[in-house]
Amino acid sequence: MVLTPGPNMIYLVSRSITQGRRAGLTSLVGVALGFTVYLTATCLGLTAIFAYVPAAYTALKIAGAAYLLWLAWNAVKPGGTSAFEPRELAVEPPRKLFAMGLFTCLLNPKIAILYLSLLPQFIDPSMGHVLLQSLALGSVQIAIGTLVNGLIAVSAGTLAAFLARRPLWLRVQRYLMGTVLAGIAVHLISDRSKALAPA
Repeated sequence: MVLTPGPNMIYLVSRSITQGRRAGLTSLVGVALGFTVYLTATCLGLTAIFAYVPAAYTALKIAGAAYLLWLAWNAVKPGGTSAFEPRELAVEPPRKLFAMGLFTCLLNPKIAILYLSLLPQFIDPSMGHVLLQSLALGSVQIAIGTLVNGLIAVSAGTLAAFLARRPLWLRVQRYLMGTVLAGIAVHLISDRSKALAPA
């Protein structure tokens, strides 16, 4: 599940390459906080609002899809560059890197739905406090996700160097990434599924 490419991974790779590993890892802290916010909300039952107020879920989906389309356009527009292509960017301060990582994560409503629908399947009320079980299971997922994304952010430079020596691969990667991002955005908008109501 963690290895599935998505907005978080793409942002972290892009930031690591354009501003260095430290910037990627700083952004990763924001992403991890986003996971923690969704986990905490799920465990406290707050994400049920998506089930009872469909407009809130729809609004978050639209915002997330718009963000993905913006990323896709930046990849395929004339003169656009690949996320793996080293280039000069304004150096962002750690606070902004953290905020951008958090923002990228929070605009992915599927995370909330994942926690809301997946965690209860592994909870056994007879084993003790349900809230603590939920937090423990979710924390394991966050730890694994943070570790894997951290490894990806740290190794992004190596992949960038590989692609830099192969301009055709770099161009293919750029258009492939833009197409995938646009496809995910379209799927997100056209998805008619609704948030699951908590049991």
